[in-house]
Amino acid sequence: MAGAPTAALLGVTLLLAGAGFDSPSLLVPGVGLLGLAVAAVAWVQLARPRRVVRGAAPARVVEGEPYPVRIRAVGGRVPPPGGRLTDSVLPEPVSLGPRWKGTHSADVALHGRGRRRLGPARLEVSDPLGLWSRAVESEDPGELLVLPRIEPVLTAGRGAGGRRPSTLAGLEDGAAASKLDARAIELEVDGLRAYREGSPASRIHWPAVARTGELLERRLIAGADAAPLVVLDASQPEASDALDTAVRAAASLCVHLASSGGAAALLPGDRRPAEIEPDLLSWPAVHVKLALVEAGGPPPPVSRTIRSGAVFWVTASANPTLPQALRSGGAPRYVVAPSRPSVAAPAFTVAGCDGRLAGTRPRRAAGRV
Repeated sequence: MAGAPTAALLGVTLLLAGAGFDSPSLLVPGVGLLGLAVAAVAWVQLARPRRVVRGAAPARVVEGEPYPVRIRAVGGRVPPPGGRLTDSVLPEPVSLGPRWKGTHSADVALHGRGRRRLGPARLEVSDPLGLWSRAVESEDPGELLVLPRIEPVLTAGRGAGGRRPSTLAGLEDGAAASKLDARAIELEVDGLRAYREGSPASRIHWPAVARTGELLERRLIAGADAAPLVVLDASQPEASDALDTAVRAAASLCVHLASSGGAAALLPGDRRPAEIEPDLLSWPAVHVKLALVEAGGPPPPVSRTIRSGAVFWVTASANPTLPQALRSGGAPRYVVAPSRPSVAAPAFTVAGCDGRLAGTRPRRAAGRV
C-alpha cells in the first residue's frame, strides 16, 4: 500500500525544506508525518498474524441449519489497530479493532441446495488511517454440500361428521401400501450390502465372502413393488426457485413415506428407483442426489417402472401434468407442484408445494359476493 511510503516521503521532504530554508514551521509537520508512517507500519507488522486457521466443519449441511464458522489468528504479537475478516460463508465482513481477541465464532444458516466452493478466510490488518495494511489467508477449505431441508407433510383435516376427505384417505393408503406382511409376500433379493450387526446368519452370502474377504449379506425387499414411489421431474422447471421447491417437496415426501413402511425414489438420470427402507439406511445417498439435481434433461423413465403402489409425480413445470404411462393402475396418483394461491385447497401441502389427485382439475377459488 502506498499510503505509508507517501507519508514518510512527504515528511522527509518537509524536514529537508525546513532545515534548508531555516523554517521551523515546516519541521513540525515533517516530524509528525514521518512518525505517523513509522508508527502505522510498525503496529500493522507486529499485529499481523503468521497464519489464519479455520476450525473443523462438516462437509455436508442441511439448508437452514447452522453451519459453524470458527476462525483463529495465530502469531500476532499485539492487538490489531484495525482491519476486517472476510470469508465465503460469512454474510458480511467482520470489523477488527484493538479489542479483538484473535478468534471469531459464528453459526451461519445457509440457503440454497447444491455444491458450493468455499474460499479461504482472509484476515486484513490495517491502521485506522489506511496508510499500511497486510493480509493473511487460511488454507483452501474445499467444497461444501448443502442438502435440501426436510419439511412436514400437511394433509387436510377431518371433514364434517368425522369423515376424512377421499384424497387424504388415498394418501394414507399409499403410504400404508408398503406396510405389507412379510409372511404373505415372497422376499426378493436386490443385490448385496455390507453385513449389519444383528442380521441373521442365513442372509450372509458366503460365495461373496470367500471371494472378497468381506462380510456381505443379501439385501431382501418385501413387496417393494407396492411401496409408494416419488418421482422428481426437473426437465422443464418454471424457474430455479420452483425447482428448489420441488426438490424439497420430493425429499420431504421420501422421508415421510419411508418412515411409514418404506418408499422408493426415481430421480433425474436414474434408470430404476432407489429403495428407501423404514430405517432410512439408504436415505443419505438419495439425499445427496437430490442436492445435486440440475434443471434440464429428459423426464425420468416412468414407463419402465410401473408399480402397484401410490405414485407421487413431483414437478416444477409451469403446467404440471401426469405422464400418460402413469395414468393407469388402481393405486392413487398424485401431482405435486409449487403452490398456486388461485386454486382450491389441495389434498396435502409440503415444502411450498400442493399435492392433488391426478385426474381432478383444480378449481378456481370463488370470490366474495
